[in-house]
This record gives sequence, C-alpha cells and structure tokens, in this order.
Amino acid sequence: MRHRNRGRKLNRTWSHRKSMLANMAQALVEHEQILTTLPKAKELRPLVEKLVTLGKRGDLHARRLLIAKTRSEATAKKILEVLAPRYRERPGGYTRVLKAGYRFGDNAPMAVIEFVDRDIEAKGRRDRERQAAERAAGAEAAA
Repeated sequence: MRHRNRGRKLNRTWSHRKSMLANMAQALVEHEQILTTLPKAKELRPLVEKLVTLGKRGDLHARRLLIAKTRSEATAKKILEVLAPRYRERPGGYTRVLKAGYRFGDNAPMAVIEFVDRDIEAKGRRDRERQAAERAAGAEAAA
C-alpha cells in the first residue's frame, strides 16, 4: 500500500528525479514555456508554484531557498525580480498544463507547461542573443 506516498516515481531514482525536476524548473523559469511528457508536467507544476510563492516573500532566506531548490542563482534572480512582481496580486495558479498530443516515437502523452500571462519573447531569448553575438563577431572578423 502507498499510504502517504505522494508524487510519481517516473521510473527514476530519488536523486535522478530531484535533479530532473530542478533542471525542468530552471528551463520553465527561463523560457516560461516547455514541452514535456504529461506526467512530468503534472509533477513539475506544484514545485514551480511553490517556488513562485517563495519568491513573492522576497527576503534573503527565500532567495537562498530558491537557489538551493533550483541550483541556479540566475533562476532565483528571475523568480524574485520578474515573476514574483508579475504575480504579486495573484493568490496561486501561476502555471497551466495543456495537453499536446502524443509523441511519435513511443506514443507518450505530451504536454506544454507554461506560466499564465507569460512573456512571449522569453522563449529562446538566450539562443537569439547568442546567435546575434556570433553574427556580430563574424562581421567584425570579416571587416
């Protein structure tokens, strides 16, 4: 019997599952929308909701807890400076999970998890900036 055992195991060990969810939380905060399997999205949602609620506190202890849970200072900084003010008046429900069909290879149910009222430009911003910097460096070297 699984009394008081919450959450899905996702066929992973505890440490792998913890790391995977931390990485997925980083990706979701950075891009504000990610595509993953439905069980992973459903497992990620409460974690990210708690991170944003923690960010709304905004004190030093909350910052340190965010860094510990996401393993990234940049992610904690974005939660505190961008997401927490955006959802200051919202009492919860910062993310949504939308079903996105089935994956071609193994027919796994896919889902899009995204922030409500997300910034459309956030998805892929780092890649666009990197490509622009490479183009500028290439033009500079050619000139």
